[in-house]
Amino acid sequence: MKRIALIATIALFASMAAEAQETGQNKNYISTGMPILLIAPDATSSGMGDVGAASTPDLYSAHWNNAKYAFIEGTMGVGLTYTPWLRNLKVGDMNIFYLSGYYRINNRSTVAAGLTYFTLGDIDNTNEYGDVLQVIHPNEFAVDATYALKLSDNLSLGASGRFIRSDLTNGAQVGTDGDHLSTHAANSLAADIGLYYQNTVDNKQDIALGVHISNLGAKLSYEDDDNKKEFLPANLRIGGRYTNRIDDFNEISVLVDANKLLVPTRPYTRDGVDYPTRYANNLTEYNNIGVIAGALESFVDAPGGFNEELQEIQLSGGLEYWYAHTFAVRAGYFFEHENKGGRQYATFGVGLRYNIFKIDLSYLVPTTKLSTNPLAHTIRIGLVMEMMPEK
Repeated sequence: MKRIALIATIALFASMAAEAQETGQNKNYISTGMPILLIAPDATSSGMGDVGAASTPDLYSAHWNNAKYAFIEGTMGVGLTYTPWLRNLKVGDMNIFYLSGYYRINNRSTVAAGLTYFTLGDIDNTNEYGDVLQVIHPNEFAVDATYALKLSDNLSLGASGRFIRSDLTNGAQVGTDGDHLSTHAANSLAADIGLYYQNTVDNKQDIALGVHISNLGAKLSYEDDDNKKEFLPANLRIGGRYTNRIDDFNEISVLVDANKLLVPTRPYTRDGVDYPTRYANNLTEYNNIGVIAGALESFVDAPGGFNEELQEIQLSGGLEYWYAHTFAVRAGYFFEHENKGGRQYATFGVGLRYNIFKIDLSYLVPTTKLSTNPLAHTIRIGLVMEMMPEK
């Protein structure tokens, strides 16, 4: 599919959210580069309201909490998830693919790797007269490697390294004939760290807790300008799970997660009034904030004080029911405050396991018109092949 709005695409994925802060709207979104890194990559957790900090360890733990790999039951596995993008708007060539795999070295340690690939289809780069200068094939991808280690019978630690590349323009020059803007792909390195605790209360009940910090790394730059760099979507996720094995055939889990971006708030102007953040009084100062300093500052820099800091916390909850370890039904809900993006949606999912194979499906239903969700009424599909230890 051909589109002509190249500059809109760049803005959408690089800096448009920051500009929205200056439009006079009563919103204060936090802007990041490559937000695709926060999208649920799998059809399991995405069917439970995007929870996963303490969900049952599985093939997709790298995204939700890498420490969970140390407690995974299988010996090795590989999986692929397909997520259509903007299907509700009849866009047919934008998709997310997620490939992941793991190998359990021994009873204490596991290694894993993953690839996230986002293709934005084809875009016509045109001049001010509408003439096509070139066809752009924008894409973004991230490659990660993970090591997880059991620290005790109940606690594990995970660490991941990630290479990130966001190529939205293929090096094209954009703008009018008199005002060209040179662009290039943005590259970065990032790290994740996670802690996971699980314990068996009795022979029927389990509890689990998880903490995960992801995408903490160097800023992204699409131009040769140090004052126009975008923070990665560094994120803090905290969650819990309660599982009850009702009998030999029925099992149900209740899960909750809380997320907060570890990204400082930009200073902005609204209705002619300047709203500096706690330490960043202007954009130049903001752009010079370091990654670690920005993560720490993100807890105290909201112009609206403590109440606005609370608005930055996203909440999600989910349920998962398994019958005979063969068939699963899932449901969940995700909530984001309207001043911080306004995403609010219900999700549903099913899973079917047969021998070493497993298939998962999830579906998203927006529950508000505060924002447009690119995954609205979209079915995600995940396929897994996993080897289990002999009993």
